[in-house]
Amino acid sequence: MTAQSLADGPAGQALLALERDQDARDWLAAMVAEPVRAHPDEVSLFEGAPAVAFTLAATRMADTQDVLDGHVRWITRARLKAAHHRLAAGALADTREFDLISGLTGLGAYLLRRGGNHELLRDVLRYLVRLTHPHRGGLPGWWARSGPTGPGPGWHGGHGNPGMAHGIAGPLALLALTMLRGIVVSGQAAAIDRIGTWLDHWRCGTPPRVWWPEAITRAEHDRGEAFRPGPGRPSWCYGTPGITRALHLAGRALDDPARQHLAEEILALCVTDEAQLAQLADVSLCHGWAGLLHTAWRASHHSDRIATALPRLLHGLTDRLARRPPAGQGLLTGTAGALLAQHAARTNTPPATRWDACLLLNDEGTR
Repeated sequence: MTAQSLADGPAGQALLALERDQDARDWLAAMVAEPVRAHPDEVSLFEGAPAVAFTLAATRMADTQDVLDGHVRWITRARLKAAHHRLAAGALADTREFDLISGLTGLGAYLLRRGGNHELLRDVLRYLVRLTHPHRGGLPGWWARSGPTGPGPGWHGGHGNPGMAHGIAGPLALLALTMLRGIVVSGQAAAIDRIGTWLDHWRCGTPPRVWWPEAITRAEHDRGEAFRPGPGRPSWCYGTPGITRALHLAGRALDDPARQHLAEEILALCVTDEAQLAQLADVSLCHGWAGLLHTAWRASHHSDRIATALPRLLHGLTDRLARRPPAGQGLLTGTAGALLAQHAARTNTPPATRWDACLLLNDEGTR
């Protein structure tokens, strides 16, 4: 854990206190007790200056926020320059270049949260549009050159990642959310459609009981299919909830009722499938009950079937939080994230701090 981590540092407890209208000063002070890190190669939405900036955006610390926004703009431009250089060279990407947790999608999510520099945000969107153009040989533009956890014998030729946290569902969600808010660049609709079509191809099962591999190998890509025997853990980070949320936003952005409805049906079945729920081993936002509940709560505003499942999901989170609370206190895998999701579902009110913007789940201001 580091003090400037949005994932597992004091930021989660600060956001929880602010959401409850409590004093967050001690948690905020802990975040900035040391100089804020801002090297482009070392920071992201969830680490360093952008993480501190995201947390302080929920406060009224305007002077500090302006300084941090300047850091984030500089970091984003540096990351964009490196990404375009890599694209021009025709090399494969690392997921940390583009993903939500470590990459430019996360920085774009911050710029969208702040709402004050749409031209830089459009530069991020232009990069993501470019990312969706295929490589020579038919690999998608977001194909990663190594495995999900780095090089390994099973990942010769890299991988394709469908997930929200480290895969292409994160860029899809950002492209869709910005379009829904009227922030559009050339080729954006086509990019959304390309990603959606790719995710449609790689889903397993028969709608609405479908699921996705956590990662697709080069051999599977060349064969054109990836078989997984059944749904995996229904998590926000890699599983069906996060992916279907991105597809749901895509359907709305493209004014495609069929895609939107199918995503709702897939998620509705997922959140009521006891076999899938039984695979949740903890209460975390990242890969546990809180992430499933909050994803479903956001989507429930568009689906009565999902809305009827919320009491069961809230009970599941509350019961497990009481019996086996997380060891950590942070946002992604600790107590803070679980309590924030519980609070939103109990009050049925959009978070005042907009803390779920870092998960690309919030859709206030969209049409």
